[in-house]
Amino acid sequence: MNRCYISWECVCAGIGLGMFVLDSPAIAADMPASLPVKAPVAYVSKDYDWNGWYVGAHVGVIRGASNWSATQPGAGGPGLSGSFDLPFNFDFMAGTGSYVAGLQGGYDYVLPSRLMLGFEADASFPNSDVQVPFSVRGSQTITSPLTGQVTYGEAVVHYGTARARVGYAFDHFLLYGTGGLAWTYDQVTRTQVAGFPVGGLATPGTVDTAQLWRLGWAAGAGVEIPLAGNWTAKAEYLSTGFGRKGAIFPAGAQAFESDLAMQSIRLGVNYRIGDNAHISDFLATGPSALETDNFAFHAQATYVNQYDPPFRAPYKGQNSLIPDIGRETADVTLYAGVRLWKGAEAWISPEVDQGFGLSASVGAAGFPSGEAYKVGADYPYTRLHRAFLRQTIDLGGEVQKVDAGLNQFSGSQTSDRLVFTVGKFSVGDIFDTNKYAHDPRVDFMNWTIIDTGTFDYAADAWAYSVGAAAEWYQGPWTLRGGLFDLSTAPNATHLDPQFGQFQWVGEIERRYVIWDQPGKLAINGFLTRGRMGSFQDAIDLAAQTGGPADIAAVRRYNSRGGIGMNLEQQLMPNVGLFVRAGIADGDKEPYEFTDVDRTVAAGLSVSGKQWGRDDDTFGIAGVVNGISGVHQAFLNAGGLGILVGDGKLPNPGSEKIIETYYSFPVFSTKVTLDYQLIANPAYNRDRGPVSVLGFRVHSQY
Repeated sequence: MNRCYISWECVCAGIGLGMFVLDSPAIAADMPASLPVKAPVAYVSKDYDWNGWYVGAHVGVIRGASNWSATQPGAGGPGLSGSFDLPFNFDFMAGTGSYVAGLQGGYDYVLPSRLMLGFEADASFPNSDVQVPFSVRGSQTITSPLTGQVTYGEAVVHYGTARARVGYAFDHFLLYGTGGLAWTYDQVTRTQVAGFPVGGLATPGTVDTAQLWRLGWAAGAGVEIPLAGNWTAKAEYLSTGFGRKGAIFPAGAQAFESDLAMQSIRLGVNYRIGDNAHISDFLATGPSALETDNFAFHAQATYVNQYDPPFRAPYKGQNSLIPDIGRETADVTLYAGVRLWKGAEAWISPEVDQGFGLSASVGAAGFPSGEAYKVGADYPYTRLHRAFLRQTIDLGGEVQKVDAGLNQFSGSQTSDRLVFTVGKFSVGDIFDTNKYAHDPRVDFMNWTIIDTGTFDYAADAWAYSVGAAAEWYQGPWTLRGGLFDLSTAPNATHLDPQFGQFQWVGEIERRYVIWDQPGKLAINGFLTRGRMGSFQDAIDLAAQTGGPADIAAVRRYNSRGGIGMNLEQQLMPNVGLFVRAGIADGDKEPYEFTDVDRTVAAGLSVSGKQWGRDDDTFGIAGVVNGISGVHQAFLNAGGLGILVGDGKLPNPGSEKIIETYYSFPVFSTKVTLDYQLIANPAYNRDRGPVSVLGFRVHSQY
């Protein structure tokens, strides 16, 4: 469901503009006036010019170690001390590990001797799964008469450096050493495992936390090589060290101190802007695309802010949409690909995410922001959303041009072909696509407009899964099929590591031309096999216990299926129509996507070329979502769905949504104004209607 591009102008403004002090040439002041001399001229290699400003991005792996001590004031006797590692780890199915992604920017100047002097600043964001945050972490458990059994831990939230670079510019590469200041924002914890601390109030299970800003040093070395155009690639080793910093754990009645050391290996790319005169052009147009014969790099950045004004809400439950709140999300995605052999491409797409949807992304089955995941965090964190291999086998027919894009090399392919994709990606990357309504970063934003609401596709809480898909293109027809892993439980953050819960997906598509206007019609279906609950079983159990309906208490291995229709039709040049409809099994809980058993959506997308603004787009769409009678009874019994659950539902009704947006360019970004009206949110006639005002800024290359 996610695609998009990076706001390089913001990186340049935030990192680069503070370094203009480097651009004043030195003048030999002590020479006689009658013998004027010229300022030194920067060395320019016949192969590459390293001089000037640059911005870029990096990914890497990290490990570290911490030495700690803890004392209990007034307890007498020696304090406690120890050490632990922040070890390297990686879990592909969970998406967790000791990896980072980040941004950097700086300035280089090469002297006539080829000596390079430069400055670089960067920020890095470690991985997190949000529910158990901060994957770069370590801990140690000890037992003492003064404390009982206690676990001390430390985790890295984010960190960065500001460093000088000194190196030598060879004709074909740059070799450098680097050193300077480093900073980090950490979380230290004390967990009472057993027993009780002397003078403290902690009982088993009590967790004390504190956040620490640290300053320290950084040193390392690297090599950088030209790729194509203004692009370079670098590999870098960096070591950082931080002095001791203290915190108080009140419940444990302890003063805690620790130091921290980290080592990282990073791979990155830089876009060379050049001297000061080129900065305005860069801000206006952004970087040029990077693609070589065997390597490609793209990026996107998106910011979304939404607000729902006060609305009628006589009661609320755990999953209710809250009136009069605003929330924002931001993300930066990096797309790196390599050609392996004829027709084969491998891609990885780490993403830095931050923020929350309205009401923590609950309150409406047609949730208003496709950029908001089912989990959120107030700190930026990295996830590896995509890592897959695609193989295309040409079978003949018309040769078609393929443009470069996100997760796509430029080139050509035949109209008849086979395409195989395996790895981690979104089911929505391949199935249920629509050129007018499918990307919350550039078109509509509502979940049940950009995707068929009943399409309960396999995914973790970020909408990605591990699996395989096959596509067969033959003339005007395409047949698609795929097998994908489900999460460990409905709406969970981790995928099933055993692949014991899974989903089959199929789709048949027919392309056509009517009255000289192209279109396509696709029929898709899914069958989910996993542990899911029956609404009637949950209602019956609630009647016996006297409590609210609990779907988790009645889950057993079962099947749930659904079928959908997706129409895409150009009505005239620059005007397109889309229609979606679907129905799914309404007796069992949806497993991954949202709480919809039947849906119909339709809308129009109109290019600004119609009124002389080629890069503008106007869109308007509506959707009606519904659920089965037993699903309504489950919610009225206090049940909670994936996104809905007001505690009761005495007056159910179909959820009806209208969305309209207008997008227009501002320099190298696209700005979108969005409005949504939600009648009967979460199928509840007693609440709403709800207006949602949205603002989006998006950039990509």
